[in-house]
Amino acid sequence: MRNKIAYRLIAYFSITLLLFSIIIGSVFMMLFKAHTVDLQKSELESRAIAMADTLSGLIGETHFSPGSRTGMAGGGQGGYMAYLRFLDDIAGADVWIVDENLELITIGPMSNQSFNYADLPKDADTVVKEVFQGNTTFSEGFSDLLKSPTLTVGIPIQKDGKVVGALLLHSPVKGIDDAVGQGFGILTVSVFIALALSIILSVILAISFTKPLKKMKSSAVQLAGGDYSVKTGVDAKDEIGELASAIDILSERLALASRESEKLAQLRRDFVANISHELRTPVTVIRGSLEALHDGVVTDPDQIKDYYLQMLNESVFLQRLVDDLLELSRLQNVDFKIEMRDLSLCDVLNDVIRSARNAASGKHIAIQYEHQSSSLCNITGDYGRIRQMIMIIIDNAVKFSPEFSVVSVSLKDRVVSIYDQGAGIPQEDLPHIFERFYKSKSEQNKNGTGLGLAIAKQIAERHGIQISVTSSPSGGTEFLLHF
Repeated sequence: MRNKIAYRLIAYFSITLLLFSIIIGSVFMMLFKAHTVDLQKSELESRAIAMADTLSGLIGETHFSPGSRTGMAGGGQGGYMAYLRFLDDIAGADVWIVDENLELITIGPMSNQSFNYADLPKDADTVVKEVFQGNTTFSEGFSDLLKSPTLTVGIPIQKDGKVVGALLLHSPVKGIDDAVGQGFGILTVSVFIALALSIILSVILAISFTKPLKKMKSSAVQLAGGDYSVKTGVDAKDEIGELASAIDILSERLALASRESEKLAQLRRDFVANISHELRTPVTVIRGSLEALHDGVVTDPDQIKDYYLQMLNESVFLQRLVDDLLELSRLQNVDFKIEMRDLSLCDVLNDVIRSARNAASGKHIAIQYEHQSSSLCNITGDYGRIRQMIMIIIDNAVKFSPEFSVVSVSLKDRVVSIYDQGAGIPQEDLPHIFERFYKSKSEQNKNGTGLGLAIAKQIAERHGIQISVTSSPSGGTEFLLHF
């Protein structure tokens, strides 16, 4: 189960989301804490500035003496001392006022503690000096002295443009930590909720992603088992859809190749059966004749001559059969080149007609030839092969025509028509006449090899010529060659 792609995808998504959440959460908490501290500093600075401004005004009413508890001549209870009495309550934090001698610290009246300057932390000197230079400064160095984490802001107290004192406002950072902790808690809950929803979504996505892969796997297994009709059934507009489409195309190609393979295997079986049948008779005749001559069974000179003539005829038939088989094999080989060049179809027909008339004269068959203007005679092809194709068809027309009949040949609109007045071809035989070794069992065809029309068909296909045949049961057959 660990090797399942769905589980691995879920694990990858979950780990990636977890790392992403940790990194984003850490960055967010750092930024949130810094922002919270900046807000606290800004608020603390505003309060300190307001108090420093108020103290600057009170200095005009009394002699400023931070080291004095009275702060007013004659020990008055108003003005500076009255403001100090309520300063801690007003500020909501500890307020210290340091004099310009850096020796004494006056603490708000609400505090009962008093510190010497020597008691201050190490960076207090730097903070106070920065303030007396007219700068506002912040420090967390007073935390140990005040027994709690504290943020301190130092603000100068000015009179007539001169810094006469430093106001140190201390605020505990517990509120900052609480705010940061609260923000961290909210962030943690949000991250876990988002992570849970993301994992659920990753599970759904992983399942939807692997579902078509399972279909394709099933299809591939069926294809490997020989079922080439299977389809993936995946319809997607992405790379997975393209892969599924490729598998579907592969199944179609394999189905086609399987059909072609079965057809080729059947052709081979038929070829072996047909060639065996065609060879059996002449081989048997030749062997029987040779055995009779060898054993001395035949002694009459005339009979011996007949035996020799019979063997000669059978050997001629065997030679024709072998030649036709070689010719058909060459034409069916895609590597066998046809010499294509410009030629005149009319010249080819005239050449064929002259040869055919000599062959037809023995049966007193007339061959009539009609053609249109020579402007329609120009074609591209192999002169010898086209002549061979037309000669095969005319030779068959002469062979199956009765004596004293007519074979008509015409050329019209780049279509050659060859019509004979023979007995015709049975309708059930018409689909098979271009197959190898297929021949009628008529008297006229007893010496045929059954390969002539198959050769003519191959020549037509190599030249892109459409060849068709029609025949009437009452007699008459027409071959049409569409150039």
